[in-house]
Amino acid sequence: MKKLLRLARTIDRVNELIGRSVSWLGLAAVVICAAAATARYALNIGSNAWLEIQWYLNAAVWLLVAGYTLKRHEHVNIDVLAGRLSPRVQAWIHILGGIFMLLPATLSIAWYSWPSLVNSYDIQEYSSDPGGLIRWPVRLLIPLAFGLLALQGVSEIIKRAGFLRGLVPESEFEKKGHAA
Repeated sequence: MKKLLRLARTIDRVNELIGRSVSWLGLAAVVICAAAATARYALNIGSNAWLEIQWYLNAAVWLLVAGYTLKRHEHVNIDVLAGRLSPRVQAWIHILGGIFMLLPATLSIAWYSWPSLVNSYDIQEYSSDPGGLIRWPVRLLIPLAFGLLALQGVSEIIKRAGFLRGLVPESEFEKKGHAA
């Protein structure tokens, strides 16, 4: 179990690093948006590529922070119901939900998005808009993000099992400033 908990900590660190790093792409999207709007309205210069890079950056932020959000316990949860249950019952709900819902869904999405990515790469697909960007990098985000989310799901399952065995403190499952 200790090796599994080390694996969980490694997954946590990876998603923490990615989540914190990717969050800066939101700022980049805002700067690009402001620069593109200024160029378009002040200088009468524009390009669809500027609009598409904003979409790509927003997609990267929303997709790649999913594992980070799960790690921080800031995902959607039914605290009104779960909060009334004992921590052990909550742990079992998270374990079973992770095994039977989260992992199958995330792995299916990652798996079924792969052929679209490969096809896009093989044909060097570009946006149909004039001046648009190549598409495979944004398509890569889907299997990557859902793979990271699945890994974080594995980490959460391991940590909940560790909690049930008395190896992980209950405080590990609390949101920052909120009880889980």
